[in-house]
Amino acid sequence: MSRELLVVQRARKSFQTGKTKPLEYRIHQLKNLLRFISERQRDIAEAVKQDLGKSENGTQLFETLGVEGEINLAIEKLSEWAAPRIIEKNLLTISDEVYVQPEPLGVVLIIGAWNYPWAITLQPLVGAIAAGNAAVIKPSEVSSQSAKVMEELLPLYLDNDLYPVVTGGVSETQELLKQRFDHIFYTGGSAVGKIVMAAASCHLTPVTLELGGKSPCYIDKNCDIRVACRRITWGKFVNCGQTCIAPDFILCEASVQSQVVEEIQKCIKEFYTDNPETFEDYGRIINQRHFKRLMALMEGSTVAVGGDSDESQCYIAPTVLKDVTGDSKVMKEEIFGPLLPIITVSGTDEAIQFINAREKPLVIYVFSHDNKLIKRMIAETSSGALLANDCLVHFTVSALPFGGVGNSGMGCYHGRHSFDQLSHLRSCLIKQLKMEGVNSMRYPPHTDKKLGWARFFMLKQVNVCRLRRMALLATLAGLAAFLLKAKEVKHPNSVPRGAKVLALVSAMYYFTRL
Repeated sequence: MSRELLVVQRARKSFQTGKTKPLEYRIHQLKNLLRFISERQRDIAEAVKQDLGKSENGTQLFETLGVEGEINLAIEKLSEWAAPRIIEKNLLTISDEVYVQPEPLGVVLIIGAWNYPWAITLQPLVGAIAAGNAAVIKPSEVSSQSAKVMEELLPLYLDNDLYPVVTGGVSETQELLKQRFDHIFYTGGSAVGKIVMAAASCHLTPVTLELGGKSPCYIDKNCDIRVACRRITWGKFVNCGQTCIAPDFILCEASVQSQVVEEIQKCIKEFYTDNPETFEDYGRIINQRHFKRLMALMEGSTVAVGGDSDESQCYIAPTVLKDVTGDSKVMKEEIFGPLLPIITVSGTDEAIQFINAREKPLVIYVFSHDNKLIKRMIAETSSGALLANDCLVHFTVSALPFGGVGNSGMGCYHGRHSFDQLSHLRSCLIKQLKMEGVNSMRYPPHTDKKLGWARFFMLKQVNVCRLRRMALLATLAGLAAFLLKAKEVKHPNSVPRGAKVLALVSAMYYFTRL
């Protein structure tokens, strides 16, 4: 019996005790996770430094700060998220109790990614805990130091039966994927995403696939190119370009290409100095295999900025490429590194055509002052997200679902979306054994008269909230009429009663609409 099987069995057995059902228990585990981040910040930062060359402040900014925000939000909103959700009824069920009850799925497998080994692994875990699930955590073996720290320290804070950490490489992941889970949450590339989905299908296990792709960045020639390039430079070279939502390539008209190159070059110098290799806030490529892959992608393109590298340090300078076409080597796969190709197009029409001719990306970036152009980009393309006039920051908005579409993934998370993604939204209808006469329309024989009644009762939707407002309005109107009648008896020459009633009822109506 494999170690992975034993871990999953232990997690399921612990889940089946019902320990995770009470909201108090979930909140306690979430607070422990928050305490882990606070107390072990140095250990986390040191691990990320060894894995990716990231500074301690950079680790807090891009790894743990967002997780802290997710935990705080889940603790604050959990009772609201987990509460029964009242829905609209039809006339047939108007006297019944009808609602949606979120409930835990069971045992969730979370397979993390190496580029943000803490943020991308722990944020789904927040949702899993909040939703009342057990979760087997599989950090990426590529970010080995982070995986080691997670394996050693996380069990000191969380229930190790319910939230075990399993480390290892491909064989361990394959062994995990043989087991039956109630949901699998995977972050990584589309090739492995297909393997995960195929394995999940053996048990009819639902999946959330947070993948990537080539996210385009269109720069309108009439926008503020200086500001646009500043934000693009930041978004592209954060974490040495190893970000799933980094701008993968630029689309712009040939007339502004030189200006774009010049402005990005200025920003690289401003952000990372003349020598990024020695600058603490510029990281490294994760390993030599990815270093060689990235160097090979530059073949056939002209280096406009940067291009320096050191294989022994896994260092590649922030690099801008020009003379790039859709058939260039660098356009054949997601770059996932500090290479930024520029492709020239004739305008918005060609940019949209270029985007739509390829797989749907995780995000589309567009920089423009023209709101009509932005709306057109939204209307005529498809992507996991669209962000205008900035990069990456949509990831920080917990109310926005984060996820892909098509080749860039399926499912979403963040905030309540994480809770819902890792919950079963159970339909509940509670009737009473009364009013049996109303049900005669559904019992044989099925006459035309019964069908007519069924059509009326089943197709007429009832907005329960509106009914409540109408009932409140009627009550308030009745009260207003009573008070005005009493006042009229005392002061018969006051303003006409009808006008006052109308004014009060109108005010009450607008009040109930709030």
